[in-house]
Amino acid sequence: MHFITALIGIYRAEIGLLILALMFVAFVRERYSPTVVSVVGACVFAALGLLDEKDLFSVFSNSAPLTVGAMFVLSGALIRTGTINRVADLVMARAQRHPRLALAEVTLGTVILSAFLNNTPVVVLLIPIMFKLAQATGYPVKKLLIPMNAVAVMGGCVTLIGTSTNLIVAGIAAEQGMAPFGIFDITPYGLAGVLAGVAALTGLSFLLPGDPPSIAGEDGGNVQDYLTELTLSRDSDLIGRTVGSLSIIGRSASLLGLKRAGEIRRRGIEEEELHAGDRLLVHADGATIMTLRESGDFEIGLAAASETPGGGTVIEAMIAPSHPSIGERLIDIPFLHALRVRIIGIHRARHLPGPDLSETRVRGADRLLIAGSDDSIRSLKDNAHLIGVDISRTRAFRPRKAWIAILALTAVVLLSAVELIGIGLAAFIAVGVILVTRCIDPEEAWAAIDGDVLILIFAMLAVGLALEQAGSVALMVGWIEPLLAAAPAWTLVFLIYFFALLLSELLSNNAVAALLTPLTIALAHQLGADPRPLVIALMIGASACFATPIGYQTNALVHAAGDYRFSDFVRIGIPLNLIVGLAVCTTLTLLA
Repeated sequence: MHFITALIGIYRAEIGLLILALMFVAFVRERYSPTVVSVVGACVFAALGLLDEKDLFSVFSNSAPLTVGAMFVLSGALIRTGTINRVADLVMARAQRHPRLALAEVTLGTVILSAFLNNTPVVVLLIPIMFKLAQATGYPVKKLLIPMNAVAVMGGCVTLIGTSTNLIVAGIAAEQGMAPFGIFDITPYGLAGVLAGVAALTGLSFLLPGDPPSIAGEDGGNVQDYLTELTLSRDSDLIGRTVGSLSIIGRSASLLGLKRAGEIRRRGIEEEELHAGDRLLVHADGATIMTLRESGDFEIGLAAASETPGGGTVIEAMIAPSHPSIGERLIDIPFLHALRVRIIGIHRARHLPGPDLSETRVRGADRLLIAGSDDSIRSLKDNAHLIGVDISRTRAFRPRKAWIAILALTAVVLLSAVELIGIGLAAFIAVGVILVTRCIDPEEAWAAIDGDVLILIFAMLAVGLALEQAGSVALMVGWIEPLLAAAPAWTLVFLIYFFALLLSELLSNNAVAALLTPLTIALAHQLGADPRPLVIALMIGASACFATPIGYQTNALVHAAGDYRFSDFVRIGIPLNLIVGLAVCTTLTLLA
């Protein structure tokens, strides 16, 4: 044992590099998730004594991942209050009137949203918009999805809070003694990448496929929409208004028809005045249905008895293939008559049920939203012909709180921009504000945090610290420094950027950022160069990855939604990587 301990003490740096190499192999093989590999790697360093207990747990005091978590919650509040959906509705309204101009507006809006919000919800909401724009403009949707995603990724590189990678690099750099980064310190270089990238996407669109997706529906397969019916109550304030004046119709809700006196009208109903008892046939996502349910203007859904209340708990349930009502009308399904429940929506994968809610023929795997009392819900859970009966996680929007969520995020940006308080503290105060004002409930706020990302960050921070303490970073710098000693200073910016880019196309960009930041700073000090432009190059290079579906987390979303091939990303992504990288690095060389 003493011999092994002595051996580890002598070859600490080399053993650290060996562990790192094994981690890279595990990352590339993808047998385990990057988070698991990172945690195991940190544990190995600790077990071998290359990282002591105090230093291992010191990474949890780093503000970067905690700031990332706070930004997740702020993004969740904007979604919960319907702010993001409202923006999407405005985009679709513009697209219906000026579809080609809307493409340019969506591009600009994507850059702005991605600069201040987590990219993933932005891309998720934009995917169905791209499908609608493709229909309106006649462009193949495959020529829109990859460019939209690329613009979102580039937009995340415009501010410090645009991506978690930026915050990680900035946090490690501050711990290494560098001056803190301001929220807009990277903006000139990120904007250079955006301008070059948009120009490249415009000129290289011929490299994108033009065939239609073979597996996605018209919404890209990302939104679970339901068919429902809205019955106008006798005391509704909407009586006498025209159908076309209703504000409920937008991206999240489409009007399919008006049912009056048993007759369904599909066309020419926009100018029709609403009467008590009119039924509007609507196709909407779950959150919109829940919001309409709470509005009080409509009696929503289908019940066997007209006096059945629409309140109570809402559950989701799937029709089992063994259900005796398969092929029968939904209004005749037995539990609707045996229990005091109301079916408020039905979803069918890649198919719109109909002609209306009551006449829909039941199929296996149909998903139902059902509202009822606690006793009725317990009875449904015991129904052997229903699968996965559980409380619905879909919640109504809180539009009256939207201004608070917007103001909270704006305050984070402004307070950190003028350096009145740090971005981490500003984000935490904003989280407190949106929680106490109930923009988002606590359980929803914690659910908005991507725990996998945070654990990955903490683990890679521990690995980076272990490599420093073991002398592995100094050893690598010692190898690299003689090769770059005679090279011009500007070449370092290009080398760091494209090295980070290459690794991030294959590995987790957050892991790459956490590993390369201390190495980059140490190399800059060894060569007598300013580390700041190198760190900025690392930030952007680790995020602006377009050549593989795994290069950035949102790449995988559009890869699935657009039914792309791996080669589609490579064909457009490699030239886009080069053009954006050259623009960013040239701007850094000239301005930094």
